[in-house]
Amino acid sequence: GRHSMLPRHMQRLGRDCIAHWNGSQVLAFNSPVSNCMRWAGHYPWASFPLPVPVDFSTNWRLPPFFGPWRQFQNSNWQLDNFTQSSCFHLPNPSMKSEGEEPLTKKRRLSGQHDTSTPEEETNLLNQKEAWCLSVAQNEEKHSSNKGTVQRHWEYFCQHSRTTKICENKETDQSNTESEAKFDFTVMSYNILSQNLLEDNSHLYKHCRQRLLIWTYRFPNILQEIKQLDADVLCLQEVQEDHYRTEIKPSLESLGYHCEYKMRTGRKPDGCAICFKTSKFSLISSNPVEFFRHDIPLLDRDNVGLVLLLQPRFHCKTTAAVCIANTHLLYNPRRGDIKLTQLAMLLAEIASVAPQKDGTFCPIIICGDFNSVPGSPLYRFIKEGKLNYEGLAIGKVSGQEQFPRGQRILPIPIWPKKLGISQNCVYEIKQEQREENAGEKLEAAKLDNAQEIVITSEKLSSKLQHHFKLSSVYSHYFPETGIPEVTTCHSRSAVTVDYIFYSAANDDTTTQPGGEDSFHGGLKLLGRLALLTEKDLWTVNGLPNENNSSDHLPLLAEFRLIER
Repeated sequence: GRHSMLPRHMQRLGRDCIAHWNGSQVLAFNSPVSNCMRWAGHYPWASFPLPVPVDFSTNWRLPPFFGPWRQFQNSNWQLDNFTQSSCFHLPNPSMKSEGEEPLTKKRRLSGQHDTSTPEEETNLLNQKEAWCLSVAQNEEKHSSNKGTVQRHWEYFCQHSRTTKICENKETDQSNTESEAKFDFTVMSYNILSQNLLEDNSHLYKHCRQRLLIWTYRFPNILQEIKQLDADVLCLQEVQEDHYRTEIKPSLESLGYHCEYKMRTGRKPDGCAICFKTSKFSLISSNPVEFFRHDIPLLDRDNVGLVLLLQPRFHCKTTAAVCIANTHLLYNPRRGDIKLTQLAMLLAEIASVAPQKDGTFCPIIICGDFNSVPGSPLYRFIKEGKLNYEGLAIGKVSGQEQFPRGQRILPIPIWPKKLGISQNCVYEIKQEQREENAGEKLEAAKLDNAQEIVITSEKLSSKLQHHFKLSSVYSHYFPETGIPEVTTCHSRSAVTVDYIFYSAANDDTTTQPGGEDSFHGGLKLLGRLALLTEKDLWTVNGLPNENNSSDHLPLLAEFRLIER
């Protein structure tokens, strides 16, 4: 009577609390579900649940048509032979490449209407059916691992002229002087601030609520850190109260020294760099604040942190390693702010990393750059140059395929009073500039051509930096061309996290070119493989039962090469 307006099959489901199949497994429900979820075997084009495989097991939830919330929240039904692996994912099989959004969002951003033909709809339904089938197959494959997707180490062959990934780590016999070799590992990990999680709960509709509680999440995060056992940790979205009371004490008990920089505004999170005192000693710690009260462009509270570390090993010359960590602005439509924040970080690195002989020490830059591979911002980091003339602000990070607004980047992007040149280095101090201002002005009056040159330099649309940087990750799987992803939640599955490093000249994993401006360099020995979006949805995306952030940790092993 209460559900008389519903179709009969839905009324029956409302009354039949338990459904048997094959006489052995029992389907039961124990918690509500968001309406964005899809019940395994429940396709969007069907108005009722379809039969599911006998071996189906999942941490699924109650479909939304099952009566009052409270009645089912208080119930205690169970699923026989329950396992933790998940067969759920959001109805978004088309989000396959970097920076893409669901089709409905694409149409909304681009102002297009849904004019799909019947053939296109059929193809989409076939894709969804194939996706669900593959998810079920993957679920079976990983069911013995209790909801985890295994990541493996990829080692780079030392004696190959081209990049070649090996299954096992090779022993490098080319250098018998063991005291000149120093191997260490670096992790970059956005651990998802609890405050930001709660402020953006719409991104985690696919997660069970108990998995989103900090008391559940932190032990998982700490366990990941323990297992991966990196020598240097670069953490983003580190909430200040959690850092002070839990994160820092826990890491110090594991032998780490911790440095932290909190955001300058109301958001109580920041960046931390932690290193094992058995491997490094601290030379200097240099926080970078991207907010400037006197510059309207820089009204955001993101920060960075740059450490200069001394390796604890004996060698012929004094070596140092510069480690930088940052979390750039998210807003896809403010590429001008992103590039300025990046320039400020690079300028700080350029002031910290120089050695006595004028070269730079080896540099590693980690963080969440909120930019996708191949975007102008990404290319600027790797190539060391960017001509941004005519570049739309919304296209700098590549986060949106159809960016809203096409405002062009101004020339120059940031005002001169920021004190950073187009080469991303700090300019001469203001006092010195004032002392030389009269001489420069007089010289310009005597030579009008010189004045024209000065003006053209001020209006240059070319950014540069002097670091030869490579990315630890390739961003695509070489066998299939499928994108790697570093973050996966209800709205997106894409790469935004990176580890960049200054490669040694003989590092075959780096791209050719670049100035030889480094004191030695870093050889990439190996990396912890990333996953595809499809892999992650077999365990219900991120966060999940075992991975308690919406980002994956990145991990690389380096060898310090001395000249």
